[in-house]
Amino acid sequence: MTATLPEWMTEGLCAQTDPEEFFPAKGGSTKAARATCKACDVRAKCLDAALTRPELYGIWGGLSERERRALRVTKEEAA
Repeated sequence: MTATLPEWMTEGLCAQTDPEEFFPAKGGSTKAARATCKACDVRAKCLDAALTRPELYGIWGGLSERERRALRVTKEEAA
């Protein structure tokens, strides 16, 4: 059985880019992935999905796992 991707995933610029760009080796550069995310129309949906799941690896919505974790903590503290 094949999982159906959310529509925003197929519309993202990352769908047209090498996936390894978004999952660099430890200590590798995330500059290219962040630039791709910055120009992407579905960045907010991507980030929301990564915060909801949560995604533990890679660049999602332009943020690293550490940045997403900090954002979740900030949102929880504000609530």
